[in-house]
Amino acid sequence: MQNVYTVAQINSYIKNMFTQDYMLQSVMVKGEVSNCKYHSSGHIYFTLKDVKGTIACVMFSSNRMGLSFKMAEGQQVIVSGSVDVYERDGKYQLYARQIQLDGAGALYERYERMKLELEERGMFAPQYKQPIPKYIRTLGVVTAATGAAVRDIINISGRRNPYVQIILYPAIVQGEAAPASIVNGIHAMERMGVDTIIVGRGGGSIEDLWAFNEEIVAQAIFDCTIPIISAVGHETDTTIADFVADLRAPTPSAAAELAVYDIEQLQDKLSEYVYTMQHLCRKTIRQYRQSVEQYTIRMHYLSPLNSIRSKRTQALSLEERLQGLMEERLRDNRHKLALYVEQMKGLSPLDKLSQGYAYVSDEQDRTVTSVKQAAVGDRVAVHVKDGRFLAEIVRKECADLLPKGKVIYRDE
Repeated sequence: MQNVYTVAQINSYIKNMFTQDYMLQSVMVKGEVSNCKYHSSGHIYFTLKDVKGTIACVMFSSNRMGLSFKMAEGQQVIVSGSVDVYERDGKYQLYARQIQLDGAGALYERYERMKLELEERGMFAPQYKQPIPKYIRTLGVVTAATGAAVRDIINISGRRNPYVQIILYPAIVQGEAAPASIVNGIHAMERMGVDTIIVGRGGGSIEDLWAFNEEIVAQAIFDCTIPIISAVGHETDTTIADFVADLRAPTPSAAAELAVYDIEQLQDKLSEYVYTMQHLCRKTIRQYRQSVEQYTIRMHYLSPLNSIRSKRTQALSLEERLQGLMEERLRDNRHKLALYVEQMKGLSPLDKLSQGYAYVSDEQDRTVTSVKQAAVGDRVAVHVKDGRFLAEIVRKECADLLPKGKVIYRDE
C-alpha cells in the first residue's frame, strides 16, 4: 500500500528542502514594495513584486537595525535574506535581514536626508511663510516654455482674471542645468517686482523632478522676498521646494487658481455687497422716516405755540404774584415810614418851635444851651417858628431847681 502523509509532514519536508538549498539561505531579491504593514509587534510585512510575479516578505523586529529608512508603497528595494517555508500555512516567504533602496530609492534616501537637514535649519518653519496676495496684477511663472504646465497656468489665469499680466521665465526644469536655471528665474522675477511667483513643472519620475529637490533651489525660494507657490508634478509628488515655498499647490492648474482671484466671483461678491448696502440703506431710511413721523407727532403735541402759551400763563401768574408781593412790601414800608415820620415829628425842632419854644445861637451860629456860653453884652440870635431876631445880653440869671419842680432865678 502507498504511503499516506499528513499536511504537516509534507510542509516539514518542503521546509527541509529549502533549508538544505544553500542559495536560498542567502539571497538578494530586487523588486517594488507593496502591501507594506508595520505590525504592533515591530515586524514588517510586505510584498515584493515585478512585472512577472510577487513574493511575500517579512522583516522581524530583531533585524530592524538593518533598515535605515521608512518603507512605503512603490519603493524599489533590494532585500537580502533567506527564503523559507512557514509550515503552518504551507507558504514560502522571504525573511529579510537587510533592505536597501535601489536606483530611485537611493534618490529617495537622499531626498529624506536633504529634507531633514533643511527642516533642522528652519527653512520649513511656518513663521517664515509669506501670505499670498489675494488680488494681484502681475504673476511670474518659472517653468518650461513648452508643456502642459505653462498652458494650464496661462489658460486658468486668463479665465479667472484676464487683466492679470503673466510674465514667463522659460526655465530648464529637468537635467543638470535645471537647478541653476530655476534659481535664475526666481531672481529675475524678484527683480521685476511681480506680485506672486509660481515655480513648478508637470509630473514625472523622481529623477525628472529632482531639480526641485536641490539645495540651491530651496535656498533661492526661502530667500525670495516675493511670495512663491510651488507646483511640481502631480498631487502625489512632493519635493523639497514644496516644503520651502510659501504655499504648495498639488498641480500647476491649482497653483493658478490659488494665485489668481476669480474676477467673476469678485463681481458676484461686489453685487452682493451692493445689494446688501442698498437693503441696509433702505432699512435705515425707513427707520429714520419712522423716527421723523414720531418726532412730528411729538412736536405737534409739544409745539412751540403751546409751549409759549404755557410759559406766558406761567409768566402772568408770576407777575401777579410779584405784584402782590411788591404791594404788600410797599404797604409794610409805608406803615413803617408813617411810624418813622411820627417819631421824627416828636424829635423835630420845628415842631417844638411851632408850639412856642425857641432856641438861641451865638454870633458863630452855635446853639447856646447854658448861660455860661454867653456873657453880658454878647449878641445872640433867637430862633422862633417863622424867623429869628437879634438881641444883646444885658443881664444873666442862673436857675436853681427847687423841690416840687419850682425854679428860682438869681443873678450870676
